[in-house]
Amino acid sequence: MAASNRTDPYKAFNFLVEINGLQVAGFTECSGLTTETDVIEYREGNERGGIRKIPGLTKFANITLKRGLTRSRELWNWRKVVIDGGIDRRSGVIVILGDDHAPVARFQFREGWPCKWEGPKFNAKSSEIAIETLEIAHEGLELETD
Repeated sequence: MAASNRTDPYKAFNFLVEINGLQVAGFTECSGLTTETDVIEYREGNERGGIRKIPGLTKFANITLKRGLTRSRELWNWRKVVIDGGIDRRSGVIVILGDDHAPVARFQFREGWPCKWEGPKFNAKSSEIAIETLEIAHEGLELETD
């Protein structure tokens, strides 16, 4: 029997987030790694039988990060710059780790800034962790594999 060339998918819970080259913290969730290109429908007057579809503007969804609330104020301070009328654009990367915890792929975003911060929901009847959420608007997403 021949050796298998099986490639297992990466696990969604094994990732790191770095912003400007610094590992900010362990996040419990990351979403919004999405790109979308508008479809422009076009038809010339002398064409019969259909519409042409050509690519329009490419958009990048905001990246949403969630983590347990700690004493660290790095994310809040970054957001506070925008609240106060400034802008602090940063690049970052979401690193997917393999089973041996070595990097296997990277989603790099550029020109990111925090457009939304959400504090935890408190409930005295629950034993859940207090979670903070940061939403990052950005201008580009690239995928690199190791």
